[in-house]
Amino acid sequence: MTRRIFAKRSGPPTGVEELPRVRRTTSPSQVPTDRLRLTVLRRLDGLLAGDHAELLPGHGTERGEARPYVAGDDPRHIDWAVTARTNVPHVRDTIADHELEMWLVVDSSSSLAFGTGRATKHELAWSAAGAFALLASDGGNRIGAVRTTPKDGGTRPEIVPARSGTNHIGAVLATLRRPPADGEEGDLRGALDMVTRTARRRGMVVVVSDFLGPATWERQLRALSHRHDVIAVEVGDAREVDLPDVGLISVVDPETGRRRLIDTSKAKVRKRYGELADERRRDLASVLASCGADHLALRTDRDWVLDLVEFVANRRTRLLALGDRHR
Repeated sequence: MTRRIFAKRSGPPTGVEELPRVRRTTSPSQVPTDRLRLTVLRRLDGLLAGDHAELLPGHGTERGEARPYVAGDDPRHIDWAVTARTNVPHVRDTIADHELEMWLVVDSSSSLAFGTGRATKHELAWSAAGAFALLASDGGNRIGAVRTTPKDGGTRPEIVPARSGTNHIGAVLATLRRPPADGEEGDLRGALDMVTRTARRRGMVVVVSDFLGPATWERQLRALSHRHDVIAVEVGDAREVDLPDVGLISVVDPETGRRRLIDTSKAKVRKRYGELADERRRDLASVLASCGADHLALRTDRDWVLDLVEFVANRRTRLLALGDRHR
């Protein structure tokens, strides 16, 4: 007797249309980006209550033509030069501009690979830059980015042209996500020069760095602030301001490779270390203020979201005070 064996049918029952299967497209490298999007859209945006006016510059920053003042005009828009020349009060309107152009200048030198807190300085810098990009990506705003180190085989800082769209924001975040290479020094001055030549419209420039070393970028940052809103985001680590008592340690400069032995058990050494760190922070704050940049300090051992929200609140208070002063 012959037995006939029938293969079990794996498809759908007769008369039932099989739906296409959805493939999982999320790669391991995409997970940090998705997590950052959730942090910005749920937590940060919630704490800001959707009000980014004090974080991002408003529309209409280009100045238009002067015209005679009429009742109801904002006195803060009075053009005093034209008024003095004509002896008639004049105001200068702004040209409606419905798109913001934001440039992210992110330090990718090897000194940012350091971190003893919740993350490395590079990861913190990427999170901060990504938060600005995601908050500004609505409404067709254009986002561009510059890394202070070149792409493989290049000699100039790597640039991502300013464009809009979700896919472009993903490309920006992916470019900035690449970790620093060992022994690589960043060219912050060259990166700022590149933005000055590339950014044709008024907008915002966010500079994210640990700002270690001489301020050779001071002139370039000051030039940018004459035309753009500039925010300098300083990323740091607790061990850069406070040296613990852990005995004899070997420290290395990640950019130059220089090594040095330090005896942290000596109170004088720890005290002097803290004094030099405080002096460097004061000098940096003074230079950034003189350049016209707003200063946001983030640390790897703190909650960067709360620090950013506090920065926005302080910026709001300062802008309101300036507005009342000019009324």
